[in-house]
Amino acid sequence: MKNLYDRCLDFSEDKIDSIHYYAEYISKEAEHLHYNRGNVLSLRLRGIYEDLSNNYEKAIEYYLQSLEAARLIHAPEYEMVALSDLAIAYFAIREPEKAKEFYLQCARMSEADGKIPSLINTYNNLAVIYTQLKQYDSSRILLEKAVQLGRPLERKGRISLASTYNNLGNLYFKEKKYEEALPFFKQNLIKHTRDNDLNGIWVARLNLADVYIEKHQFDSATMYAQSAMELAQRLESKSKEADSYSMLAKLAEYRGHFSKAYNYIKKWYALDTAILHSDTYKTIAALQERFHAGEREAENKLLQEKVEKETIHSRELTLVAVALAIIGILIAIGFVIKRNAHRRLQATNDLIVQQNEKLSELNYEKNSLISIVSHDLNTPFATIQVWGQVLQNDTTRLTAEQQKAMNRILQAGAYGEQLIRQILDVERADIGSHKMQLEKFELKAFAEEMIDQFKPMAAKKDIRLHVEALGKKLFILSDKYLVSRICENLLSNAIKYTPHGKNVWMGISDEHDSISIKVKDEGVGIDKEELPYLFSKYSKISSQPTDGEASYGLGLSIVKRIVEEINGRITCESEPGKGSVFTVILKK
Repeated sequence: MKNLYDRCLDFSEDKIDSIHYYAEYISKEAEHLHYNRGNVLSLRLRGIYEDLSNNYEKAIEYYLQSLEAARLIHAPEYEMVALSDLAIAYFAIREPEKAKEFYLQCARMSEADGKIPSLINTYNNLAVIYTQLKQYDSSRILLEKAVQLGRPLERKGRISLASTYNNLGNLYFKEKKYEEALPFFKQNLIKHTRDNDLNGIWVARLNLADVYIEKHQFDSATMYAQSAMELAQRLESKSKEADSYSMLAKLAEYRGHFSKAYNYIKKWYALDTAILHSDTYKTIAALQERFHAGEREAENKLLQEKVEKETIHSRELTLVAVALAIIGILIAIGFVIKRNAHRRLQATNDLIVQQNEKLSELNYEKNSLISIVSHDLNTPFATIQVWGQVLQNDTTRLTAEQQKAMNRILQAGAYGEQLIRQILDVERADIGSHKMQLEKFELKAFAEEMIDQFKPMAAKKDIRLHVEALGKKLFILSDKYLVSRICENLLSNAIKYTPHGKNVWMGISDEHDSISIKVKDEGVGIDKEELPYLFSKYSKISSQPTDGEASYGLGLSIVKRIVEEINGRITCESEPGKGSVFTVILKK
């Protein structure tokens, strides 16, 4: 059962259902075999399942139960694991105080255990929390302890303190002690350059650029910011390129080049698909409001012109008085329009400054997180590979069966590294580098174009495609390319999962301040139990395409991501054997 539990920890995200299944299996078998650690293992796997499903409330509940179970059987190693799980979960939901509480407990246990690498890692994690909470003295004490403990091991080449030095630099930067921060970032740049660690070099250059911006040494800041951008493009990393643009935007803003700063922000937005949806909603809502305000302003001007024409035909005795009144109204309207335009311009400048400040903070949080992830993931895999090679080369002490097992250990380590790269590639490929472009377009003609595009695919299965729309024209202000991607995915799935000779419909309807796009099929349908996981990334449902078409479990998760990016929502109604209806609601 312990081996089965360890195997579940290596499962990729597309196997979360298997994690849930084995959690139940371990719980039942442990009770039957009187294995007292089975409950601890089962509860943690349940927590991991909920964590991967983004159900943090349920995940925390299971992690707490796992912690309690570990304490009941006096298993400190599992107690530390549960405390770390809880800290990470609370950090993910932006509750650093709770995360600190559990990291403190973990630190006390690490100190009692006496294993220095584990203790240094705990001090680093806790210091990041203290820095975020602006408790800088506590963060400094922990980082200095980490340096004091780690230097003897670092001199022997057994560990690297690069993460600790980076955290120290970030700490001084947060305190606005830029002269103290500078040596740590320079030291990391020298070390990463010596080791040819391109990712580390990029982080160090970006940190140095930020320090020099705050010191108003703009020539040095420009050199490091541009070299960071060149390295990001060389690494072909969209996320690094996005962060480099945000630093260039901050540099331009400090130099008073607001137009250039705004262009860099647009480039950052086009690259960085990890923007918080709440910010995206506000941006799109603001753009839509400005669009409708422009329409209302045009209507007011037309109405005013009609009033002026009617006034000309009024009685001659009141002509002068009415003309003076109209002039007064026009002057007032002009004054209001000018004042509102000035307010909008001021609001735009304030928004640029606020976003630059937020981007700067996010960059430092991300740099800290990169350091933690690099330490937590690279070290275990490197250790497995090194010691595995040592044991594998000593063939005189290993039996054939042991040699076979060692080969499997090395394969598992290599598979883990490959799996991390694949997951990161998928995350970057979700929406790509599309730059959002809002435009007004008519939906009935759009639906007919989409149907015509899929007629050849439908004809291969003798499937009839239909458009259902009102007689009147219906317009929407949105990104036509992203709406096309949504409909292409839904229509492609509908045809894939519909048998020969059936029907597929695409419907457009008016919902007051919104529009509804429906894609309905007569396909195989989806089980009720699988609907909650339908839009999860890598989800695999029991329904299969009717002609053996390929399905990777990513299409609907990308659809949901795009729908949320353009301020909409998506739902599904389905029943096995009776087909499915996908409904997308978008603001006009």
